[in-house]
Amino acid sequence: MTCCCEKTESALEKLARLEPEKTAQLNAFIDTLPIGKDIESNRAHLIIALHQAQGIFGYLPSEVQQLIAERLKLTRSEIYGVISFYSYFTDKPIGRFKINVCCGTACFVKGANLVVEQFSRELNIKEGETSADGRFFLGVLRCVGACSLAPVVMVNERVYGNVTPAMVSQIIADCKD
Repeated sequence: MTCCCEKTESALEKLARLEPEKTAQLNAFIDTLPIGKDIESNRAHLIIALHQAQGIFGYLPSEVQQLIAERLKLTRSEIYGVISFYSYFTDKPIGRFKINVCCGTACFVKGANLVVEQFSRELNIKEGETSADGRFFLGVLRCVGACSLAPVVMVNERVYGNVTPAMVSQIIADCKD
């Protein structure tokens, strides 16, 4: 139990204490943006700030969202609204190997759902989850623009085409530390 007069650590202070280099890197990037008093023009910088933050932190925890909200003079709900709308952004930690299965029309028609199910079985995680050891994240994308290779799986930046459930074990094995 804490005394009502004790100062509690804010989310931003906690972020700066736990991740000082990353916090400094994000702040330095935001410093390059032409932030002003006009909230509407600041809103135009939100996507790029979120993209940069996710690149730095790997995901967008609440403390990072709060930092961006304060720096851009936006509300936290606006930040979360954008994060929850775009599938690219995540507020949960992701594994070292980010496995994304394209489930756009061409990939789905050619069996992408079966590939997702096989990854789920072999990694013992559901879509949108990270494995207990922190190595693997399983996600689904709507389209990666490689329909001629359907179904497509991306592991980090590597693209696998014409993937079948039988190939899943080898794709996982390709993920070396």
